[in-house]
Amino acid sequence: MAAQDLAKLAHLRRARDLIDREYARPLDVATMARQALMSPAHFARQFRAAYGETPYSYLMTRRIERAMALLRAGMSVTDACMTVGCTSLGSFSSRFTEIVGETPSAYRLREHGAMAAMPACVAKVATRPTRGATGKDREAAA
Repeated sequence: MAAQDLAKLAHLRRARDLIDREYARPLDVATMARQALMSPAHFARQFRAAYGETPYSYLMTRRIERAMALLRAGMSVTDACMTVGCTSLGSFSSRFTEIVGETPSAYRLREHGAMAAMPACVAKVATRPTRGATGKDREAAA
């Protein structure tokens, strides 16, 4: 891999780290692109090429991942939505259902005892949201 490609990936990683760290605050593509030292359009294309999804999709997946942990801990759906930085409960619920395969309320009410018995690093991987996989698919894999 050329030095220029490595530098580009390092810049993209800085933007991805920003998303991972600041997922709960309002983030737009322009802010992420500034972190990667790229124009917004170029950044969006490069991010998708490197990580397989758009920056906004990555941000929403991280938010849903954090919301899943909050819901497993017993937090209300509304509070989880606001805590992870979503401002619309309807949009949050739609995206949660799309990614997780069940509504936030159904996910919250479901038994999560098996996750408590797992080491945190294993539980994080087992519960990571994956587009297209249902909650039952993830349970079967865990």
